[in-house]
Amino acid sequence: MIYFIGAGPGAVDLITVRGMELLKRANLVIYAGSLVNPALLSWCSKECVTMNSASMTLEQVVEKMTACPKEQTVVRLHTGDPSIYGAVREQMDELDRLGYSYEVVPGVSSLNAAAAVLGAEYTLPGVSQTLIVSRMAGKTPVPDGESIRSLATHGASMALFLSVGMLEKLCAELILGGYAPETPAAVVYKATWPDEEIIKGTLQTLPQKAAHVCRTALVLVGGFLGNEYERSKLYDPAFSHMFREASK
Repeated sequence: MIYFIGAGPGAVDLITVRGMELLKRANLVIYAGSLVNPALLSWCSKECVTMNSASMTLEQVVEKMTACPKEQTVVRLHTGDPSIYGAVREQMDELDRLGYSYEVVPGVSSLNAAAAVLGAEYTLPGVSQTLIVSRMAGKTPVPDGESIRSLATHGASMALFLSVGMLEKLCAELILGGYAPETPAAVVYKATWPDEEIIKGTLQTLPQKAAHVCRTALVLVGGFLGNEYERSKLYDPAFSHMFREASK
């Protein structure tokens, strides 16, 4: 059986229990070596074969996965959660075409880890109830209507992957789209890894502050990084819901 597993954001103990147990019994692990913490391979047995996919093509990865007997456990170990910029769909389509079964095990995304290390909440009442997850157009284009400038018109919380290497242009596009230059922003480099780094600023100051970061980082933007917000109705003593009557 083939398993696509989200390795989590970096820390070895932030993989799911299911993912850890599958690594323990894996016969073959193909991991995204440029992004996945290699310490996660410590969960594997001594007999397990491990391969770094950083230099492999899609065809080579699929060939290695399907070369194993079907009764063996094959793990394709992706960074974070496979559903976000994981290039996983094309692998699953190939396995469908070849008649192989597989299962996806979700993981903790760096999207969640970045908020956690910042002590932030993306959906603050009175600030934003929407989170936009996107990226700058680069070698991979973005569809029409999904440019950073057009997404910025919503004024929502934003988490931007694969864009820190174009930070100056990114911040300029966000400002042109409607965010004020003073909008809080942060770069979180390798959230939960031993060499994690957090850089805070505004759209105006962040490009200079984080100029040394060129990869493996998220850019977070929005008022949720500030100090002003409204109290949640969920725990407001003056608010009734199906589990609690409002105080009189």
